[in-house]
Amino acid sequence: MVVPVGDHSGASLLELMDDDYDVGLRLGSAGDWSYAVAYGGRQSAFGPLASLSDGGAHVCLLEYEEENGKPVPPQFASFQDGRVLAAFNLHLDRSWGYEKADGDPGTTTGLQERLTAAGLPDPERDHRDAHRVALGVVEEFFGLSLPREVIVSGSLPAVLLEPV
Repeated sequence: MVVPVGDHSGASLLELMDDDYDVGLRLGSAGDWSYAVAYGGRQSAFGPLASLSDGGAHVCLLEYEEENGKPVPPQFASFQDGRVLAAFNLHLDRSWGYEKADGDPGTTTGLQERLTAAGLPDPERDHRDAHRVALGVVEEFFGLSLPREVIVSGSLPAVLLEPV
């Protein structure tokens, strides 16, 4: 069940979540894109993400596992019409399975060309710098632009998801 809880920053939503709620979402839009910033839970709580894109929707996922004890790089995936267009970790290293963009060849070829032109992968590059460069390529390639300040420190409409 979805429980609307008004506008919240990330910190205030985390404070509101307790043992009764596994997942909190802050919701927004930017241009033609809608987005959700998730707190708690795991990606698997939402089921197979490719199916969210059935019927032509274009869904992008940027996932940070900050609570994992291992150094998990940020993961990006893009889905459309129930299929994976592209998926990779933003460090573009072998540490978590992606050395390059995997997915639909028609998408990954162009994306990989842009990542390569930006100097990635580069095992000597600082991971935070590789992350920023890869994210910039993703933003340009997919036409994404999210309001960083609002997401990081602003308030957005929020909901809590009750376990079923």
